[in-house]
Amino acid sequence: MADQEKDTEDKIPFTAHLEELRKRLITCFVAVGIGFAISYGFKEKLFEILTNPLISVMKQGETLIYTGLPEAFFTFLKVSFLSGLMVASPVIIYQFWMFVAPGLYDREKRLMVPVVLLSSIFFIGGALFGYFIVFPFGFQFFLGFATETIRPMPSMKEYLGFSAKLLLAFGLVFELPLVLTFLARLGIVSVEFLKKNRKFAILVFFVGAAILTPPDVVTQIMMALPLMVLYEISIVGARIFGKKKEAPEPAAGAESASDQ
Repeated sequence: MADQEKDTEDKIPFTAHLEELRKRLITCFVAVGIGFAISYGFKEKLFEILTNPLISVMKQGETLIYTGLPEAFFTFLKVSFLSGLMVASPVIIYQFWMFVAPGLYDREKRLMVPVVLLSSIFFIGGALFGYFIVFPFGFQFFLGFATETIRPMPSMKEYLGFSAKLLLAFGLVFELPLVLTFLARLGIVSVEFLKKNRKFAILVFFVGAAILTPPDVVTQIMMALPLMVLYEISIVGARIFGKKKEAPEPAAGAESASDQ
């Protein structure tokens, strides 16, 4: 009865949830805005860093182009926004988990600090994996279709849209082990469930990779394979940190018999 009364007292009105969501969204927007303002001062250098994987595999003398007068200006704005988003990602992740925290038990809330820290590390790690591992192989594959009569002339706008999509996609998919381990900790999923549905997960990985990546098999596989590895890491994490099954309490009749 006391637990029921406590649960009733802890319930928050729906309008309070909306107000909480509004405050956290504003915090996220402010963090992205600050990151954008700082990044804009280094927009040319940031774009140079972003295009390094492509430039390194292009032939000497080949460069990116822009076909519209305002294209370079808006591209630099988008690069600054993307950089600001990356810089603000720890704040965004923190606000997300803090919005979820009121619905958790006290022992689960204590996990928030390591979860937020690991979420940021996994997101940035996924983006770096895409930048250093996937980009060079993917761009080398695409440029391999060039011939003496067909020359690649990638534009700034197209390249930014392509690379930004992949960076964010890899950052998000690398959150998989943390999310599944956290769900296992809450008792929502189990190691047995993850093992049983492994084949369905692999199918979902390849379908998701086909949606998130360009329509080529190479990039799709380079996203699906890490997801398979991350899924296995999730199973290990669920086994170590997952919710343990409580031992069944002895029946009342058995207790009476033992007392006699």
